[in-house]
Amino acid sequence: MAHGRERHAGERINWLRAAVLGANDGIVSTSSLVIGVAAAGADKSAVLLAGVAGLVAGAMSMAAGEYVSVSSQSDAEKADLKREAAELKTDPEFELNELTQIYESRGLDSNLARQVAEQLTTKDALAAHARDELGINELTRARPLQAALSSAWSFGAGALISLLAVSFAPQGFIEIVSVVTALAALALLGALAAAGGGASPARPIIRIVFWGAAAMAATAIAGRLFGAVG
Repeated sequence: MAHGRERHAGERINWLRAAVLGANDGIVSTSSLVIGVAAAGADKSAVLLAGVAGLVAGAMSMAAGEYVSVSSQSDAEKADLKREAAELKTDPEFELNELTQIYESRGLDSNLARQVAEQLTTKDALAAHARDELGINELTRARPLQAALSSAWSFGAGALISLLAVSFAPQGFIEIVSVVTALAALALLGALAAAGGGASPARPIIRIVFWGAAAMAATAIAGRLFGAVG
């Protein structure tokens, strides 16, 4: 009986990491921003303006940061692959022995390790060395544009939740509505991230809610202090 290919959490690690990071940052930073501005005594229109500015700036910053960071990883991978390809051309026997030793270290006996190394080298030597020597494969390979887009849209989605909370909150209740909405959204994000990674949700939820609450409390205090001074 034929079975479909198993799918593992590792296959989603690149976009999942970027999406969770972006959404978390969008919720926390935008909620903290609007709470801080509201705590300083600003009216609803000023709070919304600050939130919109935070959404645009944050989404672009996340996209640029992810692109630059993951591009650096991609450049390093390409350099390693180029160097490995050159070594395969100049000293194929050494590379074959190196691959054999890798398989021996993983538990294969010498003869079987040699056979595996020879067969994989015949099929695609560079792919074998990339995967087993360098740890580079299609599932985890750096994809800068994918990471940038995932971060940007997820930040925007997270920030939009905060803006909607402000939009529907009465003037005197912007802070409390924003806090409750943000914490609920963070808890949901923690649960979704855990489900996407195949992990238990309790620790991710507690972790993400704790740090989000800390950020919002800090900006609320700062807003009240500077609002009082002003």
